[in-house]
Amino acid sequence: MSFTHFNEQGRAKMVDITEKNDTVRTAVVRSSIQVNEEIYTKITENKIKKGDVLAVAQVAGVMAAKKTPEWIPMCHPIMLKGVDISFSWENKSPNYILHIEVIVKTKGSTGVEMEALTAATATALTVYDMCKAVDKGMVIGETYLVEKTGGKSGIFRREGL
Repeated sequence: MSFTHFNEQGRAKMVDITEKNDTVRTAVVRSSIQVNEEIYTKITENKIKKGDVLAVAQVAGVMAAKKTPEWIPMCHPIMLKGVDISFSWENKSPNYILHIEVIVKTKGSTGVEMEALTAATATALTVYDMCKAVDKGMVIGETYLVEKTGGKSGIFRREGL
């Protein structure tokens, strides 16, 4: 397999996707952030001074998905059709883990994996930013692609989840 992001001179280029077929494309990404009990309580009781942490993080994630080509140089600007971000908590005493799941969809000639990864990362970073005055010891967890559909390569599903 050769790398497609280099031109004949070995320099970076944006891949030409004009001949690719438009298909419905989705990407599901997960991330997490580990917080202490105080932060968990303040988030769930909406007592963080900067505001509703999950609402702000959700908006940040959607905005990040839309701005991905501005962050990642070789990403194509694409028309996103949907971005959904959901949260769930896990008690891992003495800490809590906020699980983040992002689903991004489009209909086009290139995938949305980078948009979903960027959204998940920005969501976790926003939680950190909003809560760092309480505790700077939060840990952002692994961020990874769970599933992607559409395009020539078809379906990808991470094994073992």
